[in-house]
Order: sequence, then C-alpha cells, then structure tokens
Amino acid sequence: MITRDYKPGHPLGIHRVLEPKGVLPQPADKIDNTMEIYDNEVLIDVHTLNIDSASFTEIERRANGDIEEIKKIIMNIVETTGKHKNPWTGSGGMLIGKVKEVGPNYEGELRVGDKIATLVSLSLTPLKLEEIKEIRPEIDQVDVKGEAILFQSGLYGILPKDMPKELALSVLDVAGAPAQTAKICKPGDTVVIMGGGGKSGILCCWQAKKQVGVNGKVICVDGFKKSINRAMSVKCADEYLVANATDAVGMYNEIMDLTDGKLADVVINVVNIPNTEMASILACKDEGLVYFFSMATSFTKAALGAEGVGKDVNMMVGNGYTKGHAEAALAVLREDERIMKLFAELYA
Repeated sequence: MITRDYKPGHPLGIHRVLEPKGVLPQPADKIDNTMEIYDNEVLIDVHTLNIDSASFTEIERRANGDIEEIKKIIMNIVETTGKHKNPWTGSGGMLIGKVKEVGPNYEGELRVGDKIATLVSLSLTPLKLEEIKEIRPEIDQVDVKGEAILFQSGLYGILPKDMPKELALSVLDVAGAPAQTAKICKPGDTVVIMGGGGKSGILCCWQAKKQVGVNGKVICVDGFKKSINRAMSVKCADEYLVANATDAVGMYNEIMDLTDGKLADVVINVVNIPNTEMASILACKDEGLVYFFSMATSFTKAALGAEGVGKDVNMMVGNGYTKGHAEAALAVLREDERIMKLFAELYA
C-alpha cells in the first residue's frame, strides 16, 4: 500500500490563509481550499450547508428570491474565497457530512465514516463545491456535493441518532444562543427576546422561561404574526408581541406597557435583519443586559447608539460557542415534545 507524506498543519488553520497573510482563517479574504489534507486535519464529504440566517436573508434579497441566482451567488462566494463567508454580512453557517479522511497527527476521536456537524463557522472552513443539488430557502439549507476541512481546533458534534440530520443541523447551527441564555437569565428576570418566533428565538424563549421561573416573565417579540403563532403553539413565553424591531421608539413603548414601565432585565436579539440595535437597547432597563446574538448586528451602531440616548446597559457579543452548547440545544427538543414536533415539521 502506498501512503503519502502529509504536510504539518497549524492547529488554528493559519497554514491555509492565502490573503492577507498573518491573519486567522475567519477574517482572511481568501483561504486555500485544496482538499488534500495536512497531517492534523479532517476531510469531510459534505451533505448539507446550513447558511447563517442573516447571510441567507441577504443573499436571497440580492438574488430577488430566484433560486438559480442564489446558487450562483453561493458558488461564486466559495470559488472566490475558498470558504462560505458572506461578503455583505461577514457570517457563514455550518455543515453536516461524513468523515472521509483523518490526518495521522489529528488529536481527537473522529474516525472515517462518522457523521458529524461542524460547530465552527463556514466563514473559516475550507470548502469546495462541485454541485448545489437543492436549496430550501424556508429553512436556509443547501444540499450540496462537495468537501470541507476541519482544523485541529475545530469543534464538531456527532449527529444524534434520535432525530433527522437536517433537524439536528438546524438546531446545532444556533446552539450557542439557548446555551448562553441559560447562563445570563436568572430567577425573577423579565426577558425580552426579539426574533422570538424564529428557530433560535423559540429555543431562547424556552430556555429563558425555564431559567426565570414562576416569578419571572418572558416576552416573545417578532415582526410576523405567523412566527408569533408558531411560538404560541409551543407555549414558550408568557407574553407575545408582534412588533417591528427596526422601530426603536415603537418597541420601547410596547415594552414599557408590558412591563409596567420597568423595562427588561435581559434583552436577547436574534433578529436576522439590520437596524434592530436601538430597539434592543431602549427595551432594556439601566444596568440590564443586551445580548446580541444576531449576525446582522452592527456593534458600532449599538455602542454609539446607547451612548447617544444616555443608556447605561451592558452589551454582550453573541459568541456561538459556550461549553456544552450542542448538548444543551438538542436537550430542549428532547425535553419538550411540542418543540420537537414543530421543528421536525419545519426543518426535517
């Protein structure tokens, strides 16, 4: 049997960066997507991409909803950058696939044939696409024929056997949001979740309700009645509000009414469109916490906007990773049959 020599790879993947040199793979403009692995990398046969919601929304807008045009934009992004990093939002998504090859110096438990979801962004993952087979715009998923690379430092999850892989992918893509919600919400808190009728929003509402207990209140806000109806069907909040998150003053007035003028202890923003920063900030009481999980957030607008209205709030950047986040997100589905059924209908 002939074996080849493997080049040594850096654990953080910097050996793949082409432009500009000296940066990490995520901020890089272009990375090497040659699918011959280094000694500490894992090669994946890719089945499905789950495009970040803010990213897919922007791509769909630029394509005027045309599926063939969406395919062209996605293929062009990957061919140009060597990864799927949306040039307008800077975000990516994640993927599911099967392990095809494991480098001899890779330190981990992955084996050829394992079915996994990567828990690191497509915006840093070397990716090569041969074909886009199908696009499911209603759930931001893209079935493909292609390959990808997982670095030594890359997080992953073995796909669970008790739910369809597309369902698991949808949940794992936003696993950081409900896991962080569990850490920042306390018993008795009033929590406002903007974008609460979407996938990550429902998970956050459910987790927040569990954390705040009987003396707390969870307010689910969404811009669409259909989304609010979905949230109401699984009883994941105490109050439900249809409101435009880009209307900061209107949102402030609504939340003032629902909280008897006290506003929220915690505001969680998982909205997938721009210009919702000030609605989040105004809905939060002084010294409260605003958690921006949305990749559509402008942190310049948030910081300067809070200063401009004299709002003393703590603001937290939406880190997609926290310890145990994958298991915590999947546990929501396992603990609540209503959410499992709803998500199976929407995403499986």
